[in-house]
Amino acid sequence: MFFIRCAQLDDQSTLHKLAKMVHFINLPADGDIITQKIRAARQAFGRVAKDQPPNIGARAGDNPGGLSDEIAKTDLFMFVLDDTDNQGCLGTSQLIAQMGGPHNPNLCFNLEVRPKYSESIKTGTNSLVATLHEDTSGPTEIGGLILQPSFRGHSEKLGRFLSLVRFHFIGRFRDRFRDEVLGEMMAPITADGHNLLWDFLGRRFVPLSYDEADRFCQYSREFIKALFPTGDIHISLLPPAAREVIGRVGPDTVPARKMLEKLGFVYNNQVDPFDGGPFLRAQTDSIWVVRETQERTLGEPVGKSKAKHRSIVSVLTDNGEFRAVEQPVAINSDGTVSLTRDAMAVLGAKPGDICGHTVMPVPGKKPASGGKKASREPASKPKKQSNRKSQQKPAAKLKAPRSVGK
Repeated sequence: MFFIRCAQLDDQSTLHKLAKMVHFINLPADGDIITQKIRAARQAFGRVAKDQPPNIGARAGDNPGGLSDEIAKTDLFMFVLDDTDNQGCLGTSQLIAQMGGPHNPNLCFNLEVRPKYSESIKTGTNSLVATLHEDTSGPTEIGGLILQPSFRGHSEKLGRFLSLVRFHFIGRFRDRFRDEVLGEMMAPITADGHNLLWDFLGRRFVPLSYDEADRFCQYSREFIKALFPTGDIHISLLPPAAREVIGRVGPDTVPARKMLEKLGFVYNNQVDPFDGGPFLRAQTDSIWVVRETQERTLGEPVGKSKAKHRSIVSVLTDNGEFRAVEQPVAINSDGTVSLTRDAMAVLGAKPGDICGHTVMPVPGKKPASGGKKASREPASKPKKQSNRKSQQKPAAKLKAPRSVGK
């Protein structure tokens, strides 16, 4: 049975191998950074389990765990897909409680189409301009989603499970996350690890390779603001190949982008200043998974014939161990939910424990929309469980580019 858990230090080598398959800002192919992220995640899960205040918007230097300032600035959650048969890391995804803030702005390019017209020659053109923007709103960020190639296209939709568990977690612990969620999508990368926007733009100002600059962001983003131009950058001055990657995604990222767009994420003409990958945003409470997630109490185990509602169910133990499954459940008349005995064993849960619960939509039907979110209070008083990221040519507004990348 497949399940999702918090990343462990033993996962470091596998996560490092996964990181080498793609180019992710949130999962760089750097063993030390991955180790730091795992440690930060375990601290974050522990804070949630103990109902301690979230670590949001910490200033540089507020770092009790030996982590880099950038990693230590906010709660980071690393989820890992595992299998009771294979027992190992099959994929991963991440959730960052707050990306940037007033003391640590997140940086992006704002894209704007400016029409120009000459009266003397009676002709005009649309000019695409990029401007470096400091975002101090501090949205929650999702990223680092990768699944081992052999498990892609699986009948149990494991990539979807890895993605949705993050929104399930937000819904369950809503007050620990922001009112907007950001997804920084990966732009097209060449076979040798180059990005054309960086080669023709970013590297003109920052004397680092794309990979070097990307990794340095894990420790500090100050150099972007210090070295990048602050005025208008006219994209038409770049070679066509470099213009083409702006606002697009690479082939491996197309499914992730489509999934987020189905959840209500939209592209509003903001891109990553390094590679031009699109920023997708959504209001947190408009995401159906967040809205429909409740806290319930687990009932007695049931047989497979009675478990009819396919759901994501999660438990979090007192010591910060997180587990989630996507399995059929029975929703009982008293408001409790019951899983099969096997699913309960995978969760390490028992009747009376509190759980997070999200019913998956029936295939062919849209998930519930609108209305007031169901109460997060359990049906009966639960017992705490004891063991727990192209230039286009529109008229008024840049159109979302076709999906081809982060």
